[in-house]
Amino acid sequence: MSKQRVLITGAAGFLGSHLCDRFIKEGYHVIGMDNLITGDLRNIEHLFRLEQFEFYHHDVSKFIHVPGDLRFILHFASPASPIDYLKIPIQTLKVGSLGTHNCLGLAKSKKARILVASTSEIYGDPLVHPQTEEYWGNVNPVGPRGVYDEAKRFQEAMTMAYHNFHGLETRIVRIFNTYGPRMRLNDGRALPAFIGQALRGEDLTVFGDGSQTRSFCYVDDLVEGIYRLLLSDYHLPVNIGNPSEITLKQFAEEVIGLTGTKQKISYKPLPVDDPKQRRPDITRAKEILGWEPKVSRSEGLKATYDYFRSLPPEEWTRQPKEFVSRN
Repeated sequence: MSKQRVLITGAAGFLGSHLCDRFIKEGYHVIGMDNLITGDLRNIEHLFRLEQFEFYHHDVSKFIHVPGDLRFILHFASPASPIDYLKIPIQTLKVGSLGTHNCLGLAKSKKARILVASTSEIYGDPLVHPQTEEYWGNVNPVGPRGVYDEAKRFQEAMTMAYHNFHGLETRIVRIFNTYGPRMRLNDGRALPAFIGQALRGEDLTVFGDGSQTRSFCYVDDLVEGIYRLLLSDYHLPVNIGNPSEITLKQFAEEVIGLTGTKQKISYKPLPVDDPKQRRPDITRAKEILGWEPKVSRSEGLKATYDYFRSLPPEEWTRQPKEFVSRN
């Protein structure tokens, strides 16, 4: 009997690569797709020797053709960190709009179920805390973060339109801050930034006074939640994240304690529209999926630090990619 086939876009990225691993483990034939503008083939190079994995180097913002049947599509193609989407704003908007439209059209033609990766950024700088799925958000559409926030909000609207108008089987996951092995040290997010600075012997940079909060979910927990959501019968958005909330100042102090660095914390001005609070209400995930995170922050941080420390030292100082605009 042939294996069921699943397409994962953004397959060479942090989350996409872990999803490839999970679906291969579950017995699926995985088709990975990535244009490698932010993804890295090293994240999936261990899969190329497997018969149940194939890779398409392709930009989902262009027409997608995948021969054969598909059971599932997971749309995870998108820049996900400020350092990326501020450098490639138009590509970010296109992958959230055109890319999502193409994936939905492919799902419709293949009669496949599709799960799209949304984000806690659709809540913007929230006025409701913690954030429930019923909260509509507080987003500045013309601010620097608007290209990412609005791309994800449009993506959700387009997905629901396909569900309601075409009867397409759709799932929407709203992902909160996630961390773990295969993150990029230079992607601009707090955890890899702090660990990278510690490894290089630099002071840890905290923006603002460090009182803004985040809630960090280990990647294995996130993947489990996504997998359960895909196989569920629920089509409305679901928050997947860890409700354990911490200020960025406290988080920097945890990283200093973990790494044993002698460096201190330095403070810089808060970026425009940077969220002051971020914590998921996961009541819906608990009730519908029977899911909640299992990995403690201390356990996940150690695993992530061990991964970064195992990289060649030149990786610690590697600069972000220089993106070439094609628009």
